[in-house]
Amino acid sequence: MKIHISDLAEPQLTDMQRLAHQYGETLTLDMSLNGVLEDAVARTGLTDFGATDFTYRLSLWLDEVGQDPDRLGIGNLSLRNSCVRYASNRLLTQDLLQRHPEIHDIKIERPIIIVGLPRTGTTHLLNLLSADQSLRSMPLWESYEPIAQRGEAPSADGLDPRYVRCNKEWEQMQMVTPHVALMHPMDPAHVHEEIELMLPDFASYNLEWVARCPGWRDYYFSTDQQPHYDYMHTMLKVLTFLRPRNRWILKSPQHFEQIGPLMNTFPDATIVMTHRDPVSVIQSAATMITYAARMAYRTIDPHWYIDYWTDRVQKLLASAVRDIDLIPRSQRIDVHFNEFMADDSAMVARICDFAAHPLSKKAQESIAKRAADRSRDGQDSIVYDLRQDFDRTPEQIRERFSSYLEKFNVPNEVM
Repeated sequence: MKIHISDLAEPQLTDMQRLAHQYGETLTLDMSLNGVLEDAVARTGLTDFGATDFTYRLSLWLDEVGQDPDRLGIGNLSLRNSCVRYASNRLLTQDLLQRHPEIHDIKIERPIIIVGLPRTGTTHLLNLLSADQSLRSMPLWESYEPIAQRGEAPSADGLDPRYVRCNKEWEQMQMVTPHVALMHPMDPAHVHEEIELMLPDFASYNLEWVARCPGWRDYYFSTDQQPHYDYMHTMLKVLTFLRPRNRWILKSPQHFEQIGPLMNTFPDATIVMTHRDPVSVIQSAATMITYAARMAYRTIDPHWYIDYWTDRVQKLLASAVRDIDLIPRSQRIDVHFNEFMADDSAMVARICDFAAHPLSKKAQESIAKRAADRSRDGQDSIVYDLRQDFDRTPEQIRERFSSYLEKFNVPNEVM
């Protein structure tokens, strides 16, 4: 069934959403820096956060988002829970590194890194490639909690408690914001982005996807992101130590505007750059974020979201055009959305050949099974309408991307 979300500006809340709103308004939340850190210490039993520069960035999050008077209680609860989890992960990481300093000696060699905007096939491509068990990838549950809490063990049915907690969040998402679940599945086995590994350092552009935070965006733009790529690099070493595999498969849109730090961190990486008409990307992203905002904000202006994300994607792609030559041409393969979707198996084979990664017969079978298991044929889907939902035309948006479209020979999709 085709679903058009017609209430973006004036949400007609479901009973479940209304109950969540009401519950959030009954809460008295401590949105202070000390409150978050104290809860992380209580959760883990640890006290050493390592370098404390992260506290300034965490304070920026809590001040701009947590103190926004338009923010709902349930939205602030979600933010606070996330911050406590990130701070807890930082404590657990610091503890593990102190007990096993040899982790720093691990090499992350020749990763395959997908650099592409959302809705350009990156998630599908990442999940197909990660079906090859000779590659190391990071499922969502592991990205949320890279290191197990001390004393926790699998349940009688063999499930990791971290998986169970992640699955509970996925079930709640499907109940509370079912259309987000359609647009961006977040089941525990879903392979996730390594940008999640920057969050214990309270860095990255991730906050922009879940909150209105232009102040954080400006701070992010004004600071060198190399230290946070270094932190992510260390986290990948931690995960390799805990679950060894020879070669990583990674993905994040943020890398478009951080090609310098990306290549400094992974100089021998194979970069798979996906391309699609930015209009398709923006109308999808803006629809999803505007819809999700009903669970975080009292008032919603779809025009703000479409204009913010048009500008944001333009900055991402302009940076890519500017810095593309920092990627050696012998290490970059371009993947156009229409070609990938026309024959995903052929594209996967082409990418693996380019990356000098041989596909065994078992890997090919696993990839084919993953493609079948994750096919959305016959499932409900969201209809996007720029004109009706945002009062914008494809031409108005596309005209801002001429340099990107020309540089990578990207065809128009939305008319």
